[in-house]
Amino acid sequence: MIGDRWGVEDAEVAARYGCDDLVPMPVLAAWRGVSVAAPAEVVWRWVGQVRVAPYSYDWVDNRGHRSPRTDLALDPPVVGEPFTRSGGRPLGRVLAVDPGCELTATVMGAVLSYRVTPVGERETRLVLKVVMARGRLLAPFVSVGDLVMARRQLLTFKELAEGSTPAAG
Repeated sequence: MIGDRWGVEDAEVAARYGCDDLVPMPVLAAWRGVSVAAPAEVVWRWVGQVRVAPYSYDWVDNRGHRSPRTDLALDPPVVGEPFTRSGGRPLGRVLAVDPGCELTATVMGAVLSYRVTPVGERETRLVLKVVMARGRLLAPFVSVGDLVMARRQLLTFKELAEGSTPAAG
């Protein structure tokens, strides 16, 4: 499908994610990934901050409000709480949490899993998988739109995590 992969390796595409258990026969499956020069726990904190803002193109998906650029030291994500917020309004719901490793949520008809995988002491892979159970005709358009927005979100998390990690010395 158009726009179904960005920045991911074949092994990451072949892996199972929490969203796979919730949508076993998706009409859309898309993967996005980025390498982050920061420890996994730092990346995980930024992923958890998606609960307060989308961290994508704020003028589009946050009603012009800037997503926070400081670590808010939030409590860990909890199943049942809102997944994110747009313009201060809650959106979606957290469905599953594997602390420090994976956050699975639903929003706007999609189910998604963020996976944080340490590659070394100071490098982490951040992979997002998005699946949808319905909307076969819309799936290609959703895939391309999600590619644009999710790419920006992951690159923002990368920038923030790397910026909040002291350089090795």
